Amino acid sequence: MHLDWTLAAAALGIGIVVGLTGMGGGALMTPVLVLFFNVPPLAAVSSDLVASAVMKPVGSVVHLRNGTVRMDLVKWLCLGSVPSAFCGVLIARALGHGSDVQDLIQKALGVALVIAAAGLFARAYLRLAERARHRDASRDADPVGPPDIVVRPWPTLVIGVVGGVVVGMTSVGSGSLIIIALMAIYPTLRASELVGTDLVQAVPLVASAALGHILFGDFQLAITGPLLLGAIPGVFIGAQISARSQSGFVRRALAVILLASALKLLKADNTVLLAGLLGSAILGPLAWAWVRTRHGLPAFGRRERTAEPLSAERPEVAATAEPGSAVTA
Repeated sequence: MHLDWTLAAAALGIGIVVGLTGMGGGALMTPVLVLFFNVPPLAAVSSDLVASAVMKPVGSVVHLRNGTVRMDLVKWLCLGSVPSAFCGVLIARALGHGSDVQDLIQKALGVALVIAAAGLFARAYLRLAERARHRDASRDADPVGPPDIVVRPWPTLVIGVVGGVVVGMTSVGSGSLIIIALMAIYPTLRASELVGTDLVQAVPLVASAALGHILFGDFQLAITGPLLLGAIPGVFIGAQISARSQSGFVRRALAVILLASALKLLKADNTVLLAGLLGSAILGPLAWAWVRTRHGLPAFGRRERTAEPLSAERPEVAATAEPGSAVTA
């Protein structure tokens, strides 16, 4: 097998982003394979899912040790997502292997990336709103144990089914589509528990999709090998950086990259692509500043960091913050 060191280097950079932000695996790896390495969409999805099946357990172990996983939710999610992820592969195979199918999968991937970008915003907004409630003392201190929520089996099962099909067909969704739906159904879950629960349920989900693609997809070892060679150390490096720094800027940049990739995959012309990039780069920060002021926070994060640390006012906030999470979302 000829090793593509350029592909390994790209996977290293993507792995660092994944370790730094907790998102972006399939949402970045698959578009990079399609747009920059001219890999057919189905082969890109297959190879990325197999690589993700190896990388996913790393973050899951950390959250299991920290107790930020709701296993009661994981059970219902997996009951829906594991079989549906395998079915997603069969659906993609049933569509055929012609250019029309590849085009359909590429468009589906573009839509999934739009959802992933929305997921980044939703997660950032969740952290901002929670921080604002702590700041104005309108929220009681977090309990020591997990929040008291009532598990809703059928809606949770449906989330798993839909998320599994999307992941099986596009490799995107386990860190975006599913986590957005969990926010809507279980709004009292802490951000760390949303991430931990999603990561753990994604392990069997991605493994099921990867097995399906090995058996019925367009898995290519020549692509997956370099991906693993670069991504595994990249995730480790990114996790180490995340533990020592703030990743808010990286998350915002990632949202812009996802939007640009989505527009390109959806075959937007250069004018639309440029307008989308400029709009997100210029109007996005202004809109976020407005959202911050609506929650009683300074418009820009730099002022907040120079103010009195939040942990000094509410010590329990620091104790419940996510490792590596940004002080400014």
